[in-house]
Amino acid sequence: MADRVTVIGWDGSPLTEAARAALGAATLVAGAAHHLALPEVPPGAERIRLGSVALAARRIAGHRGTAVVLADGDPGFFGVVRTLRAPEYGLEVEVVPAVSSVAAAFARAGMPWDDAQIVVAHGRTLRRAVNVCRAHTKVAVLTSPGAGPAELALLLEGVHRTFFICEALGTDRERVTVLTSDKAADHVWRDPNVVIVVGGSAAAAGPGAAGQGGWLAGRDPNHPPAVRGWALPAAEYTGQDARAAAPGTADSAQLRAAQLARLGPRPGDLVWDIGAGSGAVAVEAARFGAAVLAVERDAAACARMSAAARHFGVQLQVVHGIAPLALEALPEPDVVRVGGGGVRTVAACADRRPERIVTHASTRDEAEAVGRVLADGGYTVECALLQSLELDTREWTERERAVVFLLSGSRM
Repeated sequence: MADRVTVIGWDGSPLTEAARAALGAATLVAGAAHHLALPEVPPGAERIRLGSVALAARRIAGHRGTAVVLADGDPGFFGVVRTLRAPEYGLEVEVVPAVSSVAAAFARAGMPWDDAQIVVAHGRTLRRAVNVCRAHTKVAVLTSPGAGPAELALLLEGVHRTFFICEALGTDRERVTVLTSDKAADHVWRDPNVVIVVGGSAAAAGPGAAGQGGWLAGRDPNHPPAVRGWALPAAEYTGQDARAAAPGTADSAQLRAAQLARLGPRPGDLVWDIGAGSGAVAVEAARFGAAVLAVERDAAACARMSAAARHFGVQLQVVHGIAPLALEALPEPDVVRVGGGGVRTVAACADRRPERIVTHASTRDEAEAVGRVLADGGYTVECALLQSLELDTREWTERERAVVFLLSGSRM
């Protein structure tokens, strides 16, 4: 029985001496059609078209002889190595890597990629990959049939991005196309392909723009965090006195901290912030890596939110409109914070079935009404009475007191 498999990466360049030696000794070779057509594949070797990697791993584990798996790019980077190393197959894996398709795509585009997010798009993850493209200025998408450039563009409707579409890298059919995201759905694209999605500050700067080098992969070095901490005073987002910017309790730092803790925004999520006010919750959710749609009826507040997003270096899609009507055309959310709009808006959000809905109420009667709407919508409801007291530390006297009901609904 085979207990060892050599995985060879292929990027279109001639195979290394180590790769040729391993392939020449193989009695079983697994790979895509273009891999199996390579002249170095021994004529007498058993050949397996690589569809299901798990199925191929079982065949390899039961094979009497020497096995080789051919894969595009670096097989240890979102590749077959992870599956082949699963304990149930009992295989010892040796890897001969090649240049990854992501590295090759950025090389063709002439861009650095230490500041890029990298995601895989297929049937189950396409929506989350699109949300990462909403939230970040530079994303490389490893696509699959049915989750390619056209599908990315359709789901990004309303968000301007530039696509660098790199098709069939390393083959004689290789092609690189640069176009805006609204044009990508008008074409048919070759598989496999990698899409570099650029937007926001990166798009404005251009692919050749110079910037200071970073120290942490996946972070834009031109937009470090503006300040340290979370649930900051409202003035950090508005430039106004906190009490003038956020009268009452709806935008208090203490309430926002509790709301963000209940929401738990994360990369791949789409957050709705309805009645976004100063945009403090929206910006902080975006700082966690989530994509955010902020809905606000006040045009001046919308402008302040956009300015706050630029200041903090996050991507924020601001929708000027009145809930619940403004929600009808929005893409499906993962979590929702309702800062304003009342029971009707909460009910409209529950109809869209997000994983969590978080809101607040000023009175017990209002809290009970919201709780009933959430429960009727199939949510498990939690409610806490929050009381905060802000002190003037110069004289240690009371400056502002706030009491509010915090409600959260989790989908059963």
